[in-house]
Amino acid sequence: MTASKRPYHHGNLREAAIEAAVAEVQRVGAAGVSMREIARRAGVAHSALAYQFGDKSGLFTAVATEGFRLAADAIGPAATGPEGFLQGGMAYVMFALTHPGHFEVMFRADLYRADDPDLIEARDAAFAILDGSARISLSAKPGEDVTGAVVAGWALSHGFASLWMTGNLQDRTGADPVQFAGQLARGIVRLGELAQRQIDSA
Repeated sequence: MTASKRPYHHGNLREAAIEAAVAEVQRVGAAGVSMREIARRAGVAHSALAYQFGDKSGLFTAVATEGFRLAADAIGPAATGPEGFLQGGMAYVMFALTHPGHFEVMFRADLYRADDPDLIEARDAAFAILDGSARISLSAKPGEDVTGAVVAGWALSHGFASLWMTGNLQDRTGADPVQFAGQLARGIVRLGELAQRQIDSA
């Protein structure tokens, strides 16, 4: 075999490996992924994969980094204006449903190198969108701490997406998560009223 035909000369090894890793996560779950199967799916040599990423945690770091960048691209355009925080939340849900392989890896810090600079930059940029849209939607004053609202909104969107993807909501909410968005928004308002009553009575 000549050098030009060897698998590790794959022209887009990094992109192909990430795509293959995401597909494998969707197929068998993150715990069941093997580097050899990813290499086979990507059409590259296992040794080339190891050279490029080091090990599975290195590859998952690349998957998570790409995931946070894709999430920012998906959420950013929706998370604008007075209703941006709620709209961004629904965009977050749709990102999770359309990128389940990335989503499973992104929030499993045990799978990747959490101190990787590119990962940190991508993750912080994605969360800056949540923070910024919350500040606008809440008409927050400069310097006002909106962490509670950001985390509450994130937890709600993340939890809804996770429950949906594991098949726990379809029999309760119908077949379309987008159609359920209005009911979910009303539920958020009612939860806010409940929380306010709790605060007032404390």
